[in-house]
Amino acid sequence: MGMSGSSAVAVACAGGFEVEFAGESGERRRGSLASCWDSPFERAAPVRSFPSVKGRGNYPGLWWAATSGRHVGFESWAERDVAMMLDFDPLVMAFSSQPLWLHWHDGKRARRHAPDFFARKADGTGVVVDVRPDDLVDQAAAESFAVMAAACAEVGWEFRRTGGPPPVLAANVRWLSGYRHPRCLRPGVAEALTRVLGRPRALLAAARAAGDPLAVLPVLYHFMWRKVIVADLESVPLGPECLITLAGEGQR
Repeated sequence: MGMSGSSAVAVACAGGFEVEFAGESGERRRGSLASCWDSPFERAAPVRSFPSVKGRGNYPGLWWAATSGRHVGFESWAERDVAMMLDFDPLVMAFSSQPLWLHWHDGKRARRHAPDFFARKADGTGVVVDVRPDDLVDQAAAESFAVMAAACAEVGWEFRRTGGPPPVLAANVRWLSGYRHPRCLRPGVAEALTRVLGRPRALLAAARAAGDPLAVLPVLYHFMWRKVIVADLESVPLGPECLITLAGEGQR
């Protein structure tokens, strides 16, 4: 039998945590978490590669993050969707993938774990994210996540373990992500949209009221990505009849 999650955390906390990471230029650094916690991990280079293994069904790739204008790696479609949601979160200013190795000793041997993402929020706080569905969390993974959560708590970071966003939300945000680049913004069309959305309207009706839908819809979706225009993205797929409004209008 292996060590329980609580026992592993106790031993790791007693021994202290170390982190190993690479700066933007690739230089490697290792030190105690207590001395390195304020490093810009949101801009760190990945500490390990993203291999594609035949037969494993993983799909590595790069996500272009609109928040920072940088590519962020992922190892699976679930990680891609989590990266997408971090990019969609207006409180996240930048994020990186495989940002560090956390080192600890479990009482028997040296252990290490690389979380999937580190995000920096607008208030300066950090968020560490591990992506693993519930049915794939074995004992070893559970221990690593428990230790990672304890390490985060020591330095005031938030820790999240997720299997990815719900399907409807993921599909809607994935569609909007196709319009996340700033090139989709056209000031004249944006002004017209602002005028017609003084009250909630159906998506396609709003686009037609603002001009030619072929020209308006990319701007409308870009505004939805930026949450200038909001809708219920969690309940139903986006469509012509979806009710949209300017952010804040629905609360007036």
